[in-house]
Formats: sequence, C-alpha cells, structure tokens
Amino acid sequence: MPQASRNLLLSGKTAVVTGGSRGVGRATVTKLAAWGARVYFSYGHSAEAAERTVRELSGTPEPVTAIHEDLSEVDAPRAVLDRVHAEHGALDIFVHNVSSWHQMSALAPKVEEFHADFAVSTLPLLRVAERLGELLTDKTGRLVAVSSSGARGVVPGYASLGMAKAALESLARYLAVEFAPRDISVNVVSAAKLDKADGTVPEQLLRQLLARTPTGRLTTPEEVADTIALLCLPEAGWLHGQVLTVDGGLALRA
Repeated sequence: MPQASRNLLLSGKTAVVTGGSRGVGRATVTKLAAWGARVYFSYGHSAEAAERTVRELSGTPEPVTAIHEDLSEVDAPRAVLDRVHAEHGALDIFVHNVSSWHQMSALAPKVEEFHADFAVSTLPLLRVAERLGELLTDKTGRLVAVSSSGARGVVPGYASLGMAKAALESLARYLAVEFAPRDISVNVVSAAKLDKADGTVPEQLLRQLLARTPTGRLTTPEEVADTIALLCLPEAGWLHGQVLTVDGGLALRA
C-alpha cells in the first residue's frame, strides 16, 4: 500500500480520474490520493481491478471511490460528475485518461472500431465540457488530458487512437482558452510506449526504443502520474493549453 506524502499538497481537493483502475489511470489515482486529495475514478469493465485499487488505497488520507460507468455511453460521463457533485459540490481536478485502442492502419481502416476508439478517448470530455464549466473551481481548477506520442507522430498500427488523441489535444487547447479567464488551467500530458512491467512489449521493439531513449529505459505509468499531479499544484497555474511530453527524452532523437 502506498504511503501518504508528508506534504499533503492536494489536501482538501476533490479529483475525478477517468479510467482509473489500471495503468496510468491507476497510478494517477494513487498519486493524487497520496497527496491528500479525495479521489473518484471511473471504470468500465474490470470490477476486480477497481475493487483492488480501492482496497490497496484504503490507508490514504481521504477516501478513494470507484464509479462503474462505461464512458462510451452517452450519459455515462455526466453521471460520474453528477455523483461527485451530489456528494461534494464543486470539483477541483478532472483527469481524462480513459481510452480504447483497436489496431489498424490508415490504409485499411475499420470504421466501426475507429468510432469506438474515438467515442471512448475523446467524446467523454467533449460531452462534459459544459458540466465541468459548472463544477470546476475558479482560480485553482485543473483539467488534464492524457495523450500519447501517436497524436503527433506515426506509430504503426495506431491510426485510430492516434487520430483520436490528436483530436483530444485540439479539444484541450480550445477548452484552455475558454477556461483561462477563470484561471482554470487545461493541459495535456503525453507519453510514448510505457513500461507496465508485464512483459507485453515485444523484445525487438523494446531494444529499438531503449536504443533511442537517452535515459535508457521506458517511461513508467508512475512517472506520467507524477507529471499530472504536478500540473494540479498552484505553481502550475500559469500553464494553459500545453502538451507536456513524458518520455525520458525519446522524442528528442531525430
């Protein structure tokens, strides 16, 4: 079980993380909770993973709550926010992390699967943009979207999610401008291939990525979560509409 930070930098804050039962989402839930935030996270399918996350974070300063909603459904994103509003009123932090990926190339698109990836990865944020405008706190509100290097570069087999993430980054820029007059900051954290410590990265691909990464290893979900948490601090309030790349320098190599 993670230990709470001695400096509860997000004490008194209420956060929502979409897709929070595994990967970057779970790491983000863990980080925000360790820093003292009350965290709600949505999950769509794995009740076991969600229950395990809540159980393992039972020692954090504030409760961690799982909400079962499939965010590909039209009403589900608003239902998550309505639950938080009913229990706590305002919202301080919203992290849009949930995504869906079906492997395909741009020359052989699978249109239905493309729509599915777009519906999960981008539309939930668009659908609750107005509601977030009602709930996010002025001066200190934070909205962070999680993207990937496939939004700006070409990753083999990644066409559908790459296009969806590119749209997500564009949406974040538009929201950043509209939220800025209220000092609510909207930013994007982008990562490349992650080391999830599960052995799923093919050996040849792993060797190629390690050779290109100046730091000599892949990024972990926890390192992405660390950057998301930093964006939630008061000191990051003057960042608006930025894409922060967390990849150990991989994108620097030509």
